Formats: sequence, C-alpha cells, structure tokens
Amino acid sequence: MGALGWRFDRIGGMDDNEFRERSDVALTKVAKWLEDLDPDEVDYTTADGVVTIEFAGGAKFILSRQSQMKQMWLAAGSHGFHYRWDAARGLWLDDKDGHELFPRLAEAISEQLGHQVEF
Repeated sequence: MGALGWRFDRIGGMDDNEFRERSDVALTKVAKWLEDLDPDEVDYTTADGVVTIEFAGGAKFILSRQSQMKQMWLAAGSHGFHYRWDAARGLWLDDKDGHELFPRLAEAISEQLGHQVEF
C-alpha cells in the first residue's frame, strides 16, 4: 500500500475516547475563533459535536463530528470535506488531498464574506 494509504490506516486506529477528545478540542477551537469575527457578518451555534456557521446572506456551513468514521466533516457551500486526525503531525487532514482543516475553513469563510479572515 502507498504511503498515503498507510498514513490514513494508522490515523484511523484511535479509540472512541481519543477521537471524541480530539474532535471536541477542534470544535471548541473553531467556536472560540468564530467569537472574534463580526457578528453582523457571521454567527454560529454549537451543539454536541456540531458547529453551525450562519452568514448574513443566509448561507450555512456545518462542521460536525462523525464518530463512526472517526472524522470531522465540513459542509461549506457546495463543498464537502472529510478530515482525519494525523497523530504524527497533530493536524486534522483532508482524506482526499491532505489539506488542513483550519486553514480551509478560514478560506471558505473568507470566500463567503468577500474578505480575508485568518484562523
């Protein structure tokens, strides 16, 4: 199996408690970051395992924990991304092209708002 396949096989090996802890940290980090954005442009709500991001124009993005798959899923506009925890790098990485969760979220929100936001 290639290096990418091996890496994601290894990543998927975390137990349920570790996944819940790591996903909770990620969701909390996103919620705290969103607090600093202009509430007239973007608002958010949290629920168990979900951060829903709502924009003034009515668009919604959803970041959610997918416990069975041990992934974080981001629905951003017409795009969907699935992230797995990479323990070696300490990052949530997309399972298709390996991009990081937090920079992609900032990029998607920037596109929606029409101006740059940094994570």
